[in-house]
Order: sequence, then structure tokens, then C-alpha cells
Amino acid sequence: MGTMADQHYPASEEDENNQGGQNDASQQANNGNDNNGERKRPGKKPLIILAIIVVVMIIAALIYWLMTHNQETTDDAFTEGNAVTIAAKVSGYVTELPVHDNQRVKKGDLLVRIDPRDSEAQRDQAKAQLGLAVAQLHQAQAQLDLSRVQYPAQRDQALAQQAQAEANLINAEADYRRQRGVDPRATSQRNIDSANAQLRSAKAQLASAKAQVEVASQVALQIRQQQTNVEARQQQVEQAKAQLNTAELNLSYTEVRAPYDGFVTKRNVDPGTLVQAGSSLFSLVSPDIWIIANFKESQLEHMNPGDKVDIGVDAWPDLKLEGHVDSVQMGSGSRFSAFPAENATGNYVKIVQRVPVKIVIDKGLDPKKPLPLGLSVEPTVTVK
Repeated sequence: MGTMADQHYPASEEDENNQGGQNDASQQANNGNDNNGERKRPGKKPLIILAIIVVVMIIAALIYWLMTHNQETTDDAFTEGNAVTIAAKVSGYVTELPVHDNQRVKKGDLLVRIDPRDSEAQRDQAKAQLGLAVAQLHQAQAQLDLSRVQYPAQRDQALAQQAQAEANLINAEADYRRQRGVDPRATSQRNIDSANAQLRSAKAQLASAKAQVEVASQVALQIRQQQTNVEARQQQVEQAKAQLNTAELNLSYTEVRAPYDGFVTKRNVDPGTLVQAGSSLFSLVSPDIWIIANFKESQLEHMNPGDKVDIGVDAWPDLKLEGHVDSVQMGSGSRFSAFPAENATGNYVKIVQRVPVKIVIDKGLDPKKPLPLGLSVEPTVTVK
């Protein structure tokens, strides 16, 4: 019998599997070593692609810079326009309201009619006062024309009376001398006293006649007095006309009309409302729109009136507007605020200020679709 070392046993199935796994692992290790060798040599193709991408990005950045280096833009910009408050100038009840909210009106269109009866009564009263003043003026003018004839005649009459008084005085003096010169036995004391009384009466009448002549001789002054009366009556007529104009003006205020073309907004009145003088009825917005853009102070270095502006509207992204810079406000927004900053007090922190810039829209607006006030826009200014 041989020894156990010399004996051969058949290999088990488990041993064969272990041996096969070791062979596969050796083969995979060899393949991995081959792949590592290939990664260490990637080639030139990826580097070329990367270089092309870098060049394209540099060219795109250069083109973008060339296109935008002279442009200034901001998102702090809004539409602006004329918006006035329509108010009543007289008090009364609203009898007619022919407009509605956001309705477009033309200049001169009737917006509100207030009850005109009180104003009509004041106008009629003013007309009557004017008629009375005109009648008094005509009376004064007639009196002036009459005085030009009457006063010279009164002067001549006073002169005639003076001449008569002088003649009577001469006759009285002669009679008195005759009574005093005759023999006392040929006359009586009664006749002497009567002649003396007639003499004194003649002297008094002459003095009165001279006084009347002196008054009647002031013809020019008397005529001037009548002319002054006429002038006073003329001023009364002018005053009555002014009162009538005021009454008619107050009557016209009962009809509130549009001062310009625009849109009725914020209506706060209805038919039958009792409005007071000065009370707000609604606002009227003009269709003429412009842009107020608040640029940073660092963006204004090269910005000048006339620079072209491209405008985008947030509400209508497809709407593209073109305009130009009209003017730059002479002061920052904070300078004209209700409570401006007090930079001279406390700790100072520098803040970039914004300055309003007015931009006029040249083209791109749709007349049938005007822009409301306060819309956000984004203007892009091409500076020189």
C-alpha cells in the first residue's frame, strides 16, 4: 500500500470555483491596469472644445459690453401726466351728471350741472340794478344839457333884476331928496317917512339883486356840478355792469366743463348730491403721458437732454416705446421730500441719491390704449 501523501484524491467542486474566481480577479486587475493607462492619455479633443467655449464666451461678453457700455437703465421709473382736481365754485344740488368713471371727454364738454335757480335770480336782480343806473344816468345827462341853457338865462335874469333894483334905488333916492327939499309946510312927516322907507327898500333890493347876480354868474361851476353828477351816474352804471357780470359768471359756474381733453377718474359725486363751493368732484387725467425715471446720481455723468431712450412697459411687455431725455430735475428726490434728510446731524452714512429725469415719449403709443398714470416702466438711455 502506498502512503497517504502519495494518494490522489479528486478535487472538490468548491476548490474549482475558488480557483476560477482567482483567475477572473487576476484578469480584471489586468484589464484595470490597461484602462488606467488609457486615462492618463486623454488626447487633444477636449482641450480644443474647452478653448472654443472660452473664446465664444469672451466674444459674447465683448459684444455685450460694446452694445451696453453707453447705456443707462433703471427700474425706478413710472408713467406721469397732468391730473387736475375738478371742483365746484358754487354751492347747490347736482341736477345733471352726463359723464361716467374713466370716460374720455373733450375740452369744453359738460361734466356737471348744478341747480342754477339761485344764480339766475341774482342775475335778474343785477339786470334790474343796471337798468335803474342807466335811467339815472340818462336823467343826469338831460339835466346837464338843460343846465347849459338854464344857468346862462338865470344869470341874465339876475342882471336884469339888478338893473331894475338900481333904477328903483335911483327913483327912491330922488323921491327922498324931493321930500326932504321942499318946504315942510308943503309936505307931511308921513310922506317923508314913506320916502325914507322906499329908499331903504330899494337899497336892500339892489343888494339882493347883486347877490343873485354873483351866484348866477357862476355858470361854468354850476355846469361842472352837473357834469360831476353825470360822471357819478356813469360810475354807478359801471358798478351795476360789474355786478351783472359777476352774477352771470356765477351762473356759468353752475356748469362745470372740461378744461382740456382727458379721462374722468375718481368720481365722487352723483345726481342729487349737495356740493359746496370748493368741494372735489372728480379728477381729470390728460392723455399726454411722459416718463419720470429716478436714475442714480452716478448714472448722470454723460446723460444730456436729447439722448435717445428705449422704454419697456411692465404691464404690456410687447409694447416698445421710443423717446428722448427732456430734462434733469435740479435736485434729488430727497431734497424735495416732505421731510428732507438732515445730514448735518448724527452719524452720517453716505447713500446714493436718485435724481428724477423727465423722458418724453416720441412714438409707440396707441391712441386707443393710453397708458394709465403710475405704471412701472424700464427706460434705457443711450448716452453719448
